[in-house]
Amino acid sequence: MTTTEGPVAPAPADIIAWLRGRASRPVLTAALLLYVLSSIRAYAKDRTGLDNAVVVRAAQALLEGGSPYADKRFLYLPGAVFAAVPQTFFSERVLFYAVPVVTGAFVAVGAVLALRIFSVRADSRLAAAMVVGIALFLPFHSLVFLGNWTAASALAFPAALLLARRGRWSGAGMVVGAAISLKPMLVPVLLVFVLARRWRALAWAVAIPVLLSLAAASAMPRPGLFFTRTLPFLLHGQDAYARPYDASWPAVLPRFGVPHTLAFALAGAAGVVVLGFAWLRWRRGGAPGLQLVECTSLLMLAAFVVSRPSFLNYALVVAPSLAASVVERAAAVRSVWFWMPLVPQLGGVPWPGLDTAQRHAYRDIVMFTGLAAVLALAAWRGSGTEKGVVTVGDDGYSLCSAIASSTDSEVR
Repeated sequence: MTTTEGPVAPAPADIIAWLRGRASRPVLTAALLLYVLSSIRAYAKDRTGLDNAVVVRAAQALLEGGSPYADKRFLYLPGAVFAAVPQTFFSERVLFYAVPVVTGAFVAVGAVLALRIFSVRADSRLAAAMVVGIALFLPFHSLVFLGNWTAASALAFPAALLLARRGRWSGAGMVVGAAISLKPMLVPVLLVFVLARRWRALAWAVAIPVLLSLAAASAMPRPGLFFTRTLPFLLHGQDAYARPYDASWPAVLPRFGVPHTLAFALAGAAGVVVLGFAWLRWRRGGAPGLQLVECTSLLMLAAFVVSRPSFLNYALVVAPSLAASVVERAAAVRSVWFWMPLVPQLGGVPWPGLDTAQRHAYRDIVMFTGLAAVLALAAWRGSGTEKGVVTVGDDGYSLCSAIASSTDSEVR
């Protein structure tokens, strides 16, 4: 008597090995073509690079002898003004075509660096899947259209984590400091240097933006407008034009009838809780690359929940690195719940009543809060359970001690 057995599902290790493998040229070509087309879709609009244009105007004002901070919409540190000066020599037409492409290139390089944190090759099947996913990701559409300088943070975030993963912590601090000099988005990353007790890296990350900002401020007229005009504008949640796009809790909860004071209190409490889970995730240890990515992503998400403003394209800072961590056995992204908050951010999927730009923040707050909740729950469930973690790498098997060994030797 014979029995017929059904097909055997591939083991998770086989799937990960397949994802790490090299993708075929047709697959890579198709993925890159889709990415390029998604990057230049902004050409269909009358204008591109709206956010980048604000920085360019600030640089132009400086060259004409005015203060960059006379424009209330210029919200960056003084160093960004001088970084934008080269763009003033190009025509608006050139910038119209160049800004979306350069912005897309920054995100693409960041995705490659995110893959390298986990020793995944740039021409792998996982890389092709990430390229397609980013191309369909609404935060990417927003970023390339606006030309927002969040793109620099989307590149610097995985670059710093990759350097830290390889033990080059001072280099990581320099990268974070340079990124903060352009846009202070990566300030929460400073806490990972504190958790790792990497004081030299922390000193670099703080000193670079401080020194560059002081030097730049001394070379421009009326730098004090940053404190008297720009900071109050930011602390009040900007203005009626930008406020509907803000996905932070203090901005969205009042739209549901929550009093502003209570909304701030809830946001502050949520931020503290997420920070606590980030500390717990660091203490949990595990694979060094995964520990760095998940802990630092929690730090960033805590800021996205609390800080004003918190816009859609901020997701591109953490999402590629988290997606690349799928090759690690204990990664939170292996849970289907991680991907659920991202479904509303897929381009082409209609969401009745939430498709307008002013109501998109409702989807965005679900994304930021959902990602933070999934990572926090994974940190909670894994705490105290990983005394030793066997990881599979390109060179075979290795044993990582969760707290003592990982924190004191491998991660540092």
